[in-house]
Amino acid sequence: MNEQATQPAAIKPHHEFAAQIWDRGGPDYDNISFGVSDALAHAAQRLNPQPGDEVLDVATGTGWTARNVARSGAHVTGTDIASNLLRAADALSGHLQPAISFQRADAEDLPFSDASFDGVISTFGVMFASDQARAARELGRVCRKGGRLSLAVWAAGGTVQDFLGIIGQHSGAPPPDPSPLAWGDPDHVRDLLGEDFELSFEEGVNHHYFDSVDDAWAWYARGFGPMKQVIHDLPADRQAAFRRDIDRYHGKFAGDTGLHIRREYLVIIGRRKG
Repeated sequence: MNEQATQPAAIKPHHEFAAQIWDRGGPDYDNISFGVSDALAHAAQRLNPQPGDEVLDVATGTGWTARNVARSGAHVTGTDIASNLLRAADALSGHLQPAISFQRADAEDLPFSDASFDGVISTFGVMFASDQARAARELGRVCRKGGRLSLAVWAAGGTVQDFLGIIGQHSGAPPPDPSPLAWGDPDHVRDLLGEDFELSFEEGVNHHYFDSVDDAWAWYARGFGPMKQVIHDLPADRQAAFRRDIDRYHGKFAGDTGLHIRREYLVIIGRRKG
């Protein structure tokens, strides 16, 4: 097991509210991960962990990706800013051997020594750190020479941009600058990670299915923290308008058998330079 961890670092002040938002998903956030599980498996397979490897999963959520990696026999550490998600991750992962270690930590200030891990992975997680350059440096700092990096990020300008745009519009919060979706641009990623990693990229499409827009609404309203936050904050009339916009978005994916949502993503594959 990795013995390099120190005491969990404090969450950055600019991430405290984000932690509260993601915490709203609680154990039901695991269903959100299930809906993107094909993409999570893609990233874990590209990491190619080996038995006995030390692997860090940054922004682990309820630990879906950490469990995917642990299938290999790797020793996995999962970190996140959201305490409720970490508690769910620990409960969902208790059957695995070797055991996964979960701890609260900020992607911009990881509480591990330099070169602690043979592999580092993050699936739709580190991309939401506010200071992208700092988070990217941390990924490189904790990864050993020759170690592997695998990141799944949403594509810039893809389907997810529209979904997040609706949530942002109704939340009233200013859009983050730079956008988390900038991680979907290989040129931007090269600027962030190219000094530390030899990089390659692989595109993918996540497939998610529902019978109806009602099912899709219920799924996300139950487990997706950002949606739960908007619903909590809005008065009833504006909640109804929010739902109409979300239903209209999901309705675009309707077919003869129900909804088939396709979300474009990018897997970033890296090898740590010496």
